[in-house]
Amino acid sequence: MRFRRRHRDIPELNTTSTADISFMLLVFFLVTSSMDSDKGLGRKMAPLDEQQQEQVDVNRNNVLQIRLDERDSLFCDDQPVTLTQLQQQVESFVAAQQTDRYIIAVQTDRATSYDAYFEMQNAVVAAHRVLREKMAQQKFGRPFSQCSEEQREVIRRRYPQRISEGMGSEE
Repeated sequence: MRFRRRHRDIPELNTTSTADISFMLLVFFLVTSSMDSDKGLGRKMAPLDEQQQEQVDVNRNNVLQIRLDERDSLFCDDQPVTLTQLQQQVESFVAAQQTDRYIIAVQTDRATSYDAYFEMQNAVVAAHRVLREKMAQQKFGRPFSQCSEEQREVIRRRYPQRISEGMGSEE
């Protein structure tokens, strides 16, 4: 007697909704996750046309010179400083100015690292932030972030970020 083997079909999974589910999961993770974005420095570039540039005579007493050399050494008015000292010097320099015709002149070497450059820029910006915060508290009795746009503009006009950047001379 011969036994016949029955050919059994293997049951298949129903995968029609798998694509829908995976798409919904993808959308869910894209919506709920946060994307880190790189922050840059807010700087206004000089116009391309040299005739548009305004020539301004600045008194030497109204210029603070900051220099970063090829070894990432930081100098303020030709004196070696740390980042904390730089922030304090920028803060006292800007606070002492009676006019907005001051300039913070930054000079870097081509071999200066980006980390040193951005740390120096952060110290300069932090000094301005401290001054603006103090003025907001004294004049308006609230933090700078809670001031109205008009109040912020008054503070920005008193403590503008006037930064001139250049490369060191190549020898």
